[in-house]
This record gives sequence, structure tokens and C-alpha cells, in this order.
Amino acid sequence: MSQSSDRRSFLKSTAMATAASLSLGAGKGRAAPQSPDFSKQPRLFIGCCAYSFQKYLESGKMTMEDFIRKGVELRCDGVDMTAYWWKSTDPAYLASLRHLAFKSGMPFSGAACGSSMVQADAAKRLQVLEEIKKWVDATDLLGASHLRIFAGKLPPGATDRQGMDWCVEIMKPACDYAGKKGITLGVEDHDGVTQRADVCLELMHRVDSPYAGINLDISNFVAASDEDQYRQIEACIPYATHTHIRDRFGDSGHPIDLERVWRLFAEGGFKGYMSVEYEGEEDPMTGVPRLLDRMRALSKKYSTV
Repeated sequence: MSQSSDRRSFLKSTAMATAASLSLGAGKGRAAPQSPDFSKQPRLFIGCCAYSFQKYLESGKMTMEDFIRKGVELRCDGVDMTAYWWKSTDPAYLASLRHLAFKSGMPFSGAACGSSMVQADAAKRLQVLEEIKKWVDATDLLGASHLRIFAGKLPPGATDRQGMDWCVEIMKPACDYAGKKGITLGVEDHDGVTQRADVCLELMHRVDSPYAGINLDISNFVAASDEDQYRQIEACIPYATHTHIRDRFGDSGHPIDLERVWRLFAEGGFKGYMSVEYEGEEDPMTGVPRLLDRMRALSKKYSTV
């Protein structure tokens, strides 16, 4: 018999033996190995919002180009490009930021604009819709896949129900438009009508779009207690598309148990950026890296990446 025939016979007998072994194992009640459910495994990336360096960006001591480089220095997985300090939405400028980020190995976790949807005047609501579309276009040129928007504060005399209706009226077509470019709109639980989880969840249900989500700031809810804060955070995690991380609740000023927060996001199978949005008293040049170090240790503990 040739060597090749010997080899084929050996491989065939080995395969048969392996199959028999597996069959016997199954017969003894041992379950066949299961593939991991990757849909439930958390991927908690470390990010930084440009707003963290507001002090330097507003004074002109830092540019958005500098912020991208700062993200590299801070070993972030991505940076959130708050649009307040962009020089413009000119395609050439946005292309330059996109190219710098690529050459720096720095992904964009998203972009953020200040458009507010709670407007009593119908013409103004139409204007806000067009503004959001403009920012979607700019986000697309930048090369990001997420845009933060606001609901906003109710105008005098308006009811919560009216505010919700106005938000839905704008956000539905805005998500339709953004979805055509593969961009998700995350409405922030920010100062105004969306400072309660129940309102955020109702908005998600009524907009009912795969391109709608919650830009979940863990510090912004109005709550009866710290426990209520954590309950509201947990309730919104299934709809979270991006996060803003601070170390104190804005409502009470109490310290946030970040380990508890990371555990909630891990248990919820969140996949995305945990982005520091620093507003502490310490200078951000030292305060931001200190907070990022805490966040990085938590992601190492609770994330699959």
C-alpha cells in the first residue's frame, strides 16, 4: 500500500473514532457544545466627548484637531465630536478632520449638535427638522455613525404631552432621513422634557425606528433618590446608543457608583462607547485622564474587549 493510501486510511479511521466518541458522549447525557451568544456579550469601549475640554475649546486654546490628538494621548477607543467648536460644516474641513482621525487611528464615537425639538411653532419645528438633517449630512461627511440631538425645555404654557408630540413629529422623519445614511439619532436625557426615563422610553416607542436611540447620560435624570437614578439608567440601557459618563449625579451632586453602572451596562449586553463628558471642578487636563483610568479598569473587568 502506498504512503498516500496509508494516510487516507488513518484519517478516515480517526474521523470515525472521533464521531463515535462524540456520539457516545451525547448518549451519556453530555450536552453538545453551544456557540456563545455574542448578542448578549457586552463591548464597552472607552471614549471622550469634546465637551470635556469645553474650557480650552471655548477659549481657542484647543481646536478639534487638537482634541483628536488628545484622544490618542489619552488612549481612548473613540472620540465624540461635539459640533459646537467645529470651524464649519464645509465638506473640505470635515474631510480634513476625518483624514486626521484616520491617520491617528482614532475612530469617531459620534457627533453632537444642539438642535432642540420642543418648539411650539409649527414653522420652527420644520426648521429644526431641517437643521437636524443638515447635521446628519455633516456627520456623514465626518465619517461617524451617531448624532446626538436634544428634545429641549418646554416653552411657557406648554404641556408634557405637547412636548412629546412635537418631538415625535420631528424625530420620526429625522430618523428616516438619517437611516438612509446609516446614521443613528440619539436623543439625550438632558435638561428639559427627557430628564425622566419613562419619557425617554415613550419617545422610543412612539418613534419606533431602528435609527432612534437614547444618548444615555448617566448623571442627568431627575430622581427621587440615588436608587431611582440607577433604576432609570437600567431602564434606558436597551435603547442606549451612546453614553455620557460623569462621576456625580447632576440632580443631587452625590457620587456615582461607576462599578454598579458598568455592571448594569454589562448585564444589558451594551455594545458601544462609554464616553467621559467631564464637568468636574478639577482642570480637565488632569481630571479627564483620572476619570478615564477608572473607566478603563471597569471596562477591562466587565467587557469582552
